[in-house]
Amino acid sequence: MAGKRQTWGTRLGIIMAVAGSAIGLGNFLRFPVQAASNGGGAFLIPYFISLFLLGIPLMWVEWTLGRYGGGFGHGTAPGIFHTMWQKNRFIKYFGVIGIFGPLVIFIYYTYIESWTLAYSFFAMTGKYSGAATEGAMQSFLKGYQGLERNSFFSSMAPAYLFFLITFIANITVVYYGIKGGIEKLCNVAMPVLLVCGIILMIRVLTLAAPDPSKPDWNILNGLGYLWNPDFSALKSAKVWLAAAGQIFFTLSVGIGVILTYASYLSKGDDVVLSGLSAVSTNEFAEIVIGGSIVIPAAFMFFGPVNIGAIAQGGAFNLGFVTMPLIFQKIAGGAFFGCIWFLLLFLAGITSSVSLAQPAIAFLEDEFNITRKRAVAIFGAATFILCQPAIFFLGRGVVNELDFWGGTFCLVLFATIEVVLFAWVFGMENAWKEIHHGADMEVPNVYR
Repeated sequence: MAGKRQTWGTRLGIIMAVAGSAIGLGNFLRFPVQAASNGGGAFLIPYFISLFLLGIPLMWVEWTLGRYGGGFGHGTAPGIFHTMWQKNRFIKYFGVIGIFGPLVIFIYYTYIESWTLAYSFFAMTGKYSGAATEGAMQSFLKGYQGLERNSFFSSMAPAYLFFLITFIANITVVYYGIKGGIEKLCNVAMPVLLVCGIILMIRVLTLAAPDPSKPDWNILNGLGYLWNPDFSALKSAKVWLAAAGQIFFTLSVGIGVILTYASYLSKGDDVVLSGLSAVSTNEFAEIVIGGSIVIPAAFMFFGPVNIGAIAQGGAFNLGFVTMPLIFQKIAGGAFFGCIWFLLLFLAGITSSVSLAQPAIAFLEDEFNITRKRAVAIFGAATFILCQPAIFFLGRGVVNELDFWGGTFCLVLFATIEVVLFAWVFGMENAWKEIHHGADMEVPNVYR
């Protein structure tokens, strides 16, 4: 039998865990690319509007739904949805999206996460030091991924080894449960991640112009490239959609993870201030740290002409091609390269364990089996499901999975949550439930 439901150890633990779920690769790779490609500083206008009108209220809805459903012994969307609308026996089937979405993301995210662990090792050992040009570094990445055979890699064995290490690390963390596994990991990983980010940010902000003949290639102009607003971009619906999408992505709302995490709260635990604290931690990591490292550093070393193409090249190109090239050109580059990829790995693993939890909680709660058995079933199933993302990367498998898990399911699930919470459960009940045990009051405009 599954036994008594688990709980979080401390309030700080749940805040760190939810912040860890939200702070992922997107904060340091996706956000700078989105901002640089969508109006620079002007991007922050739709970004913050989306944060206040979509992100924060959705976050409060999910914390409240999760805590409410957890009181009935449910830790995932199917059971939680059913407790909110007991007269409708079909609503729980819509809740399956909250398990399917995280599962789909987990089976490709874990593989990408393993790249960051590998590159941290490569930076420390000087493995990619022979790749001195952009073309050579791209060849290094493709060789590692198994997309081509070259002088850097003759097989996918290194990539598969680091995937196995990363996968086992994820399964080990979730095996030890909420308090003993996920909370312990996040209590250590989040402070280390923030320290690594601050070290890198200080190093980038104190860089001198690398080429004396090009004094304009400096840190102020690099920050300006990212943050000087192009207000004409606000006329484009694409920019507003990109900002809203980034908020969904960065806060991990609409996925089902926060629902599950919040289900382990006690009835009197605060959701208002705790949720806001997790959001604030995420935004600090994304805007202050994420916005001060990649694009400004790339501008300084590649200049105003090439930076546009670099930003348009996407997050992977920026993180695994551009940044290693930059670290090779600065003093102590091996050290800074190592902590850059360590930062990404810590951001990745705190997110991926959260993606695993909904499916495990579903097996525990709805089938009444032990966590050990639930983790074994989850581990075996996802290990098999991960293989297409590894071996068919070049066939677009990851992009397809990302669309269904990270775009389609996310928006659909968030819409169902809001309708269920505000209209079916009722605004009076919802408002009372949000404020139960709250240390602060939600502004009435959200009602």
